[in-house]
Amino acid sequence: MPQHSDFAPQTGRKKRLSIYLDPALSDRLADHADRNAQSRSMIAEAAIASLLSPDADERREAALAKRLDRIDRTIQRLERDIGIANEAFAIFMRSWLTSTTALPETAQAAAHAKGGERYDKFLEALGRRLAKGPRLRQEVPEDASQ
Repeated sequence: MPQHSDFAPQTGRKKRLSIYLDPALSDRLADHADRNAQSRSMIAEAAIASLLSPDADERREAALAKRLDRIDRTIQRLERDIGIANEAFAIFMRSWLTSTTALPETAQAAAHAKGGERYDKFLEALGRRLAKGPRLRQEVPEDASQ
């Protein structure tokens, strides 16, 4: 059996281990110990025990699964919001294209100027709505997109 410098018969006493930590990690450990009123040694021992425990892989997998579930829910909300925006835009475009008649050449310049004014007002209204709410996605019931 190989001999290790820290090998000692089981005496019931804890063995000393010297380690080197990056200064930033050492500072974080000290801050954590101070906030929790625990020794750095106790925190390091708990971390090492957690890493070496037989269920460490299952806990990491559970934490990863929890994060992936949260990401999946976020993506589902984004898909729903994009679907609402696309449908709203399609309805608007269909309505606008079917109800707007072509203008004669003489009125196009004035209509273009008026369109620019209306667009600026639209952007102002959009900015106010985005700043204060409510958002369209909040007005559409959750089950309406399914």
